Order: sequence, then structure tokens, then C-alpha cells
Amino acid sequence: MTDRLYYDNAYLTEFDATVLEAKEENGEIFVRLDRSAFYPTSGGQPFDTGKLNGANVLDVFVDQDGEVWHKTDAAFSEGEAVHGKIDWDRRFDHMQQHAGEHMLANAAYRLLGGHTIGLHLGKDSSTIDMDLPGGRTHITLDEIHALEDDVNKNIQKNAPIKCWFPTCEELEKLPLRKPPTVKEHVRIVQIGDYEFCACGGTHPSSAGEIGLVKIISATPSRGKLRLQFVCGMRAFLAFRRRYEVLDRAAGALSTSWEGLDGQVEALLERSKNAEYLLRQERKASAVRKADQLYAEAVEANGRKIVRHVFSGIGIEGLREAGNAVIEKGGAIALFADESEKGYLLFFARSNDLDVNIGAVLSAACKKCGGKGGGRSDFAQGSAQEISVLDEALSLLE
Repeated sequence: MTDRLYYDNAYLTEFDATVLEAKEENGEIFVRLDRSAFYPTSGGQPFDTGKLNGANVLDVFVDQDGEVWHKTDAAFSEGEAVHGKIDWDRRFDHMQQHAGEHMLANAAYRLLGGHTIGLHLGKDSSTIDMDLPGGRTHITLDEIHALEDDVNKNIQKNAPIKCWFPTCEELEKLPLRKPPTVKEHVRIVQIGDYEFCACGGTHPSSAGEIGLVKIISATPSRGKLRLQFVCGMRAFLAFRRRYEVLDRAAGALSTSWEGLDGQVEALLERSKNAEYLLRQERKASAVRKADQLYAEAVEANGRKIVRHVFSGIGIEGLREAGNAVIEKGGAIALFADESEKGYLLFFARSNDLDVNIGAVLSAACKKCGGKGGGRSDFAQGSAQEISVLDEALSLLE
């Protein structure tokens, strides 16, 4: 069984070992050592990467027998001596995230009565899923702030972090936040005098090394509450990115970041007003165009067929233009509005005409790959090809 050196020293970055077993499966190389400082994927924490001699360590995992295997990009021989070197930046990042998760889960337990049921340390951020009393899947902004304040104040106290394998008698007396998932060789992580939890992961020696914990989001997930968070250097980099974006946005609007939300709200309001006025003008323009089209249309068999393709007036604009035509009597409107997704359609006929315009639109769309329908006096739909108007005209003629 591989001696897991990280249990005794999470700061160990280099070690010497002997290859106990080497094998190749499906073109991939796997190595088992007598001792290793490489952390294998487990408990929501990803594996360590680094080097074994000159080979890259691509994955580290535990098989069903509890043996630790290293996936490498070069072959080794049984009995070969190897020198391992851990990617420290990755290791320490995971130490910060995992210890930060303990403190966040503990705060949620004490302040909200939440029980953590899952952890995932991702590449850019991490998440914990938890059960809250009453099945809650949402928390308020004040509750998020309370969690962050509690965790970061305790980080600043720089409480020691202790990881050890207690005796059975000692384990029974510990105030564990949740029961262990294993019965033997239970490893405990203790932070200060308030967090006691079974965990096999790597952690810094004191809470101060976590640096900072920031909750990014709190959202429902499969009936639970999911907290997304960042710790340590990730939190610093996230703050820097957001600060730079806010600073550029504030500069573009000639304000400070404190006044940015007010400027954005004002800008959105102006944009809404401008869009409303633009829609109104487009509708009015469409009605004027409809009047012109009606005047120019040739009457045949006691009816005028007015056909036109508009741009950017939407379905409301089509209705108003169509109504302006059919109100004059003896008219049929075949109108379309061109957009990025194709064409919106609106067909209508005057009350003094005996034409089922809904059937016309439905038949035209069916032949031209569109969809839609409606009543005998008006109908609407959509199509990718404007040939639908030609088909409708043919049906009417």
C-alpha cells in the first residue's frame, strides 16, 4: 500500500520513491509507488500534477483496492528509483480552496443550520451543495454577507489548522460537524476550536493562509442550495478582474464606480424610452406606407390585394399596417417583417370579403416551410423564405 506522504506534510513538494508496479492499459501508462506525495482525486478535491523523474504526472487516483496510481506520459520499470516533484502552485491553490470550504460549510452550519452534502473544487471556482432547514434553496443577500463576514473574520484570527488520525476513544469525544463516511482510519481536520470534520484532503497549517473567501453565487441546484465561491489567490484575481471591468465601465460613463449602478439604470431607462419612440415611429411609418400601398394597388374581382415586406416593425407594426388597409374595405393585406431569424407574417382581409385568410396563410406556410394560422379574417405566422407571400398570392388568385 502506498505511503501517502501528504497526510503528514501537505507542504512536501519533492520526495524519493521506488516503483512497486508499472503497467500499460489501452496505450496509457500507470505507476504505483511505495510512497508518494501526490494527492489522488477524492473528496471533491482534484489530483496533484507534477513530475516523476522527467515524466509528467497526468492523473492520480485510488483504485477499488485502495492503491494509489499515477498516470504518466513515460514508462517506468518495477524497482526503479524515482524522484517526484509536486506542482506547488496547483497544490497550494487546492489547499486554500479546501480549507476555505471547511470554514464556509462550518459558518453555514452554525448560522443557517445547513448540512453540506457535496463539494467540487473546480478550475476557476468551487461549489458546495447543502441541505437547509425546511428545504430552502435560496438565501438572502444579508445571509450571504453574514457567511462571508464570519468566515473572513475567523481567517484574520489565523487559527491553527490541525490534521490527524485520532484514536477511537478520542474520535468519540470530538464535536464533529457531520459523521465520518468511513469507520476506520478516520482523519480529522480541525480549524481553531469550532470546526471538526473528517477529511482526507490537503490544507494549510493556519487559517490565515487561506487569505480571503468570497461567495460568487447562491442558487438552487437539484433541490439543494449551491454556494459557488473562491478562496485565496482566486479571490484576489477575481476582485482584480471585476475592479478593472468596473473601472472601464465607470470611465466610459464618466462616473466613479460608486455611481455606476445609478448611471446604468438611467442609461437603461433612456434606452427603453428610445426603443419605445422608435417602435412608435416605425408603426406610424408602416401605416403611412400601408395607405400608399392601398392607393397604388389595382382592384381585381372587387378586391385589392396589398403585398409588402417591411423591416424591423415587429408583429405589432404588421397588425397596425394591416388594419390600416382592411379598414378601407374590399382589401386583403399580405404583410411580412424581415428579421435576422426570417420573416414574421400577418395576413388580414376586410369584413366585406368572403375569404378564409387563416387557411390561406396555413397552406402557404405548409408549402414554403413556414408555420402559422389563424381565423378567417386574420392570421399570423413565420417563414424562412419570402416566397411564402408569392404562394399566398397564387392561392388568392
